[in-house]
Amino acid sequence: MTPTELAAAPALPARRSDRKWALIRWASPLVLLAVWQLGSALRLIPQDALPAPSLIIEAGIELIGNGQLADALGVSGLRVIEGLLLGGIVGVALGTAVGLSRWLEATVDPPMQMVRALPHLGLIPLFILWFGIGELPKVLLVALGVSFPLYLNTFSAIRQVDPKLFETAAVLGFSFWQRFRTIIVPSSAPQVLVGLRQSLAIAWLTLIVAEQINADKGIGFLINNARDFLRIDIIIFGLIVYALLGIGTDAIVRALERRALRYRT
Repeated sequence: MTPTELAAAPALPARRSDRKWALIRWASPLVLLAVWQLGSALRLIPQDALPAPSLIIEAGIELIGNGQLADALGVSGLRVIEGLLLGGIVGVALGTAVGLSRWLEATVDPPMQMVRALPHLGLIPLFILWFGIGELPKVLLVALGVSFPLYLNTFSAIRQVDPKLFETAAVLGFSFWQRFRTIIVPSSAPQVLVGLRQSLAIAWLTLIVAEQINADKGIGFLINNARDFLRIDIIIFGLIVYALLGIGTDAIVRALERRALRYRT
């Protein structure tokens, strides 16, 4: 065998093993759904507590057919985007400033840590008193939730940049902006993207609660409305939509991460 064939031979079993585990990962949820459906068909699972998957799918088709789901997705998606942009800008900007300045670390970081220790969803009554019951408190709650993971990851990433890179930059006579662009940003990008993934998960989690604040639009409104009419199938479908949105946005960030950090491979 040639050296190339010898190198490729061990990789074949590894690829087969990867495919096997990938198949198992996909099969396990399907098996769970099948057991759930069977339990409902045999009346082992009460329909008034947990409807069968087929009924939940029918409820989803109903919402898609009458256009309610599309309208709700547009409203909820806009709230997350606005909150993520606002909280992301604040979190990254503060994390960068504190990471670059010992003075700001001593003055800004303690208050940030104090606010971070507060459960941001517990601030809903104050947000209602301060900002009313419109769109603003919902967006601000999302922004507050997403800002801290980005702040902490950005701050930590900048402080963990290899000092030897700064020494080399000083020898080469780099300006501050040259150091920031060529050293700090590439070195901190992986951890900041991890913070973005955490922030996205918190954004959707926060939105689930925020849309309970007198909402008349969005996925949360669909769930509240379904609760009033005892439509458990729609409630579960709405929660599944939230979960799928979280998984989907996380996959987008992971793809962005692979593309942005392809130089590392």
